[in-house]
Amino acid sequence: MVNGIGYISPSCRRYISIYSSPLTAIYEITYTNKKTYTKIIQVSNLANVSSLLWHAYAALPAPSSAVNWAGFYVRQDRFPSLVFAGSDTKETPGTQTLLLGPFHGRPACQLIQFGRGVCGTAAEKQETVLVPDVLNWEGHIACDAESRSEIVVPILVNGETVAIIDIDCTQPSGFDEVDRKWLEALAVILADGCDW
Repeated sequence: MVNGIGYISPSCRRYISIYSSPLTAIYEITYTNKKTYTKIIQVSNLANVSSLLWHAYAALPAPSSAVNWAGFYVRQDRFPSLVFAGSDTKETPGTQTLLLGPFHGRPACQLIQFGRGVCGTAAEKQETVLVPDVLNWEGHIACDAESRSEIVVPILVNGETVAIIDIDCTQPSGFDEVDRKWLEALAVILADGCDW
C-alpha cells in the first residue's frame, strides 16, 4: 500500500524501516501509543492513519490514485473530546450518530446517523460496504460531488461499531476486494490499538 511515503519527521525516525509495510507501521504506532498515553491518543492514531491512507492511495496507479477523501467517523459516545468534557454521551440503539474524525480531503459532513448513507449503513450493519458507483447507490450522502466510488469499513470493539474508515474516489470502481481485505485488517488493528 505505502511505498515511500516521503517525509518522516525526526521524531518518527524509528519507523522508517517499517513504512514499506503500512499495516506493520500502523500496528507499531498505535500499540506504542496505547501503552504510553490515555484515550486522547485515539485522535492522534486516527490522524496518522488517515495521512498514511491518503498518501498510500496517491502513490498507487489509477484508479486508486484518484482517492479524494480518506478518514474516519467516530461514534459520538466514543469521541474523546466529548468523553473528556464530562457530558453524558451514551447513545441508545436507533439514535446512534457518527461524528467527523481525522481525515484528508475536502470538508465533509460533520454528523451521520447510523443507517444513513454509505457510512451509516456500514456502521449499522457492522460490515464493509463497497460502492462501485455512488450515483447508483440509493441514499448516498454527497459530501463531495466529485466522489464516484466509496468503501466504508466498520471498526468493531466487543461486537459494536465504534468508528468507521471511509475512503472516497473520483473514479467509478475505485475500490475492489483487495482494498476490502487490507482495510478490514487495518480496522482490526485500530480496534485493538486505540483506547476506545
